[in-house]
Amino acid sequence: MYSAVLLLHSWIRWIALVAGVGTTLAALRGKTDGERSLADRWGLVMMMTLDLQMLIGLVLYLVLSPNMQEIFNHFGASMKDPALRFWAVEHITAMMGAVILAHAARVLARKAKIAAAKRTRLIICAGLATVLMLAGMPWPGRPGGRDLFRFSL
Repeated sequence: MYSAVLLLHSWIRWIALVAGVGTTLAALRGKTDGERSLADRWGLVMMMTLDLQMLIGLVLYLVLSPNMQEIFNHFGASMKDPALRFWAVEHITAMMGAVILAHAARVLARKAKIAAAKRTRLIICAGLATVLMLAGMPWPGRPGGRDLFRFSL
């Protein structure tokens, strides 16, 4: 079960990342006019995939991961290991921040009275969410790093 859920989590991250980049680029290009603008559609996809990622990630983190229970049991020692610290603190903190910023981007953009404010809010919030996604991903070569693409259970 763990491998299947991890595989799903691994592939959905690419949709979330593409949506984050898409939202940011659409806002930078000024595609923010109207309620169904290109930036709004990308932003909705980003928010939905990040919410799904968070749900799957929490199931992995709290229920299925064989490593997290050991990390929790020996938290002080785990903080001295860069790979374990990445999973226990850095990954979940960055991703929770990205989820919060994705929601903030949607709310602040929808409440903006003028197009320039909407554009600015989307650039800042979606851009920061994308940066946090990039920082929190387990890139190969980093402590806690994994393969870019999982193909098997």
